[in-house]
Amino acid sequence: MNLIDTFAEFKELKNIDRPTMMNVLEDVFRGMMTKTYGSDENFNIIINIDKGDFEIWRNRIVVENVEDENTQISLAEAKKIDESYELGEEVTEEVKLESFGRRAILSLRQNLAGRIVDLEKANVFNKYKDRVGNIVVGEVYQAWKKEILILDDEGNELILPKAEQIPRDFFKKGDTVKAIVLQVEMRNNTPFIILSRIAPLFLERLFEQEVPEIFDGLITIKKVVRAPGERAKIAVESYDDRIDPVGACVGVKGSRIHSIVHELRNENIDVINYTTNTQLLIQRALNPAKITSIKLNESSRRADVFLKPNEVSLAIGKGGLNIRLASQLVGYELDVYRDVDEEEEDVDLDLFADEIEPWIIDALKKIGCDTAKNVLVIPVNELIRRSDLEEETVLEVIKILKTEFE
Repeated sequence: MNLIDTFAEFKELKNIDRPTMMNVLEDVFRGMMTKTYGSDENFNIIINIDKGDFEIWRNRIVVENVEDENTQISLAEAKKIDESYELGEEVTEEVKLESFGRRAILSLRQNLAGRIVDLEKANVFNKYKDRVGNIVVGEVYQAWKKEILILDDEGNELILPKAEQIPRDFFKKGDTVKAIVLQVEMRNNTPFIILSRIAPLFLERLFEQEVPEIFDGLITIKKVVRAPGERAKIAVESYDDRIDPVGACVGVKGSRIHSIVHELRNENIDVINYTTNTQLLIQRALNPAKITSIKLNESSRRADVFLKPNEVSLAIGKGGLNIRLASQLVGYELDVYRDVDEEEEDVDLDLFADEIEPWIIDALKKIGCDTAKNVLVIPVNELIRRSDLEEETVLEVIKILKTEFE
C-alpha cells in the first residue's frame, strides 16, 4: 500500500526533517504492532518516504508446538509458505496493513496526525526560541483590538500585542510588519511567539541592518533608550579613530537614519558619541541645550545641571521627555537649574512666606529652587515630579510668583 495515499495530509510537512519523520512513522507503526500482537520486537518495518512505500515483515521461529502465535509458527503453516522450511528456522513473512482492520488503521492515522502536530509545534518553538531578540518580517493575517496575528514566510503564527506596538502604528490585513522576537513560550502545548516594536533592542537591530560598520563590529552600540514613536537616544562608540560613529550612523544627508525614522513612525533619534567622561556624556545627551556647569553626586547617582535661562526648555524638552531620556542614557537622575546672573532681578522664595506655606517653600528648596525664577523656568509636570507636590499646589505657587514680575 502506498504511504502517501494512506496519509495524504502529511505529504508536504514543514519544519520536520526526514530522519525525524522516519522515526515518527516507525514509532507509530510499532505502537500498532504492540497493540495488536503484544510485542513489536520480531517485526521489521521498511519505510521509503520518497516513494511513499512501506513494508511490514514479521519474523517467527518454526516450532513443533506453538505457544506464542506472534513469535512462533508451526511446521505445517511454514511449509504452506515454502516447502523447504524445517524446525528451528526463521520464517519472514510480509504483513499487509489491511490485515490490522479498519479500526486499527484509523487509530494509527489519528496517532500519526497528533504526533505530527506536536512535532511541528515543538519545531516552531525551538526555531523561534533561538531567534529571541532578532528581527522578523511577516504579513498581517488578522488585526484585532488588543493584538495582531502575523504569519511568517512559513505560515507560522506570530503575535504583536497592542502594548508592544508604537502608538502611531496602524496595520491592516496584508500589511508587512517588521518587529523583534520578544518572547517565546509554550501555552497548553502550543508555541506563542510574541513580537515587539517598542523594545530598545528593536531600534538597535534596525541600526545593525542599516549601518554596515555596526554589523561588522567597527562601531558598538553602548546604550539605547526610547519613548516609542516620540524620541530615542542611542550612544555609539568606535574603536577606530578613522571612523566617526555618529556620522556613520546618520549617513550622508541622513540617508541611513531616514529609513529607521520612517519605520518607527517618525520617531526622533539622537545619535550620541559615547564617552566614559560622565559630564561630557551628559552634555552630549542634552544637546542642543548648552550647559554652563554640572555638579555630580556619584553616591546618589544624581547630577545638577545648570543652564542659561533660555536653554532650560531645550534641555527639558516637551513634557520633560528630553531630560528623562538623557537621564536614562547616562544613568544619572538629572536635575536642571537656571543659571541666573547676579545682576538679573530675582526674588528669594523666603520672601513669599506670607503667601506660600513654609513646608511648600522647603519642598521647592530641596530640589534646588530657592528663588522665584528658579521655579518659574521649570515646566509644571517636571515641578510636580521632582517636588512631589500636588498639581493644584504647584499651579497656585506659580500664579503667586508670576504676579511678582508682572
